[in-house]
Amino acid sequence: MQKDTKKKIIEKGAEIIHLKGFYHTGIKEILDATGVPKGSFYNYFKSKEDFGLQVIDYYVEQFSFLMESVMKDASLSPIEKMKKILLFFMEFFKSKDYAYGCPIGNLSQEMGDLSPIFSEKLKNAVDAMVDSCLGVLEEAQKAGEISSELDLRETAYFIISSWHGALMRMKVEKSLAPLENHYRFIFEYVLRP
Repeated sequence: MQKDTKKKIIEKGAEIIHLKGFYHTGIKEILDATGVPKGSFYNYFKSKEDFGLQVIDYYVEQFSFLMESVMKDASLSPIEKMKKILLFFMEFFKSKDYAYGCPIGNLSQEMGDLSPIFSEKLKNAVDAMVDSCLGVLEEAQKAGEISSELDLRETAYFIISSWHGALMRMKVEKSLAPLENHYRFIFEYVLRP
């Protein structure tokens, strides 16, 4: 029961933080949304910062789960897998009226230079995203879908970084156009055979 309550707090808190940011999300708001008594928060978390760090772990787990489910699909080539992931997120953001963005990217902008503990946790989270992308690129290179001359780690960093930039523009413009531009540029120019 205790584990279920903690999970419920993290999931609901992650959802609210994803939309509003860490500083603009209060503990009371999260607990009200979950129906958990206020005093209970500190039974599960040492502080709001501790909670935030566990939310980052939750985001990484969710991203990893999505990546693994797509990577297991043997009917798709590596490049098709990458396209499927990006198209999934593009549809998600469109359905959310171009809000949210990447939770790791959002927190990196908000907290990356304010807290050394957050900074390290977020760096590791971005590195995990890069590693996931790198795995797909390695498969694509072995399959001859992309150039053998590409530096795959550098390419993975570029793809993740440019995706985060496209998400920022998407939120400002309230348009899918920046993500479509990212998608087109990656597959027409960067990941060519």
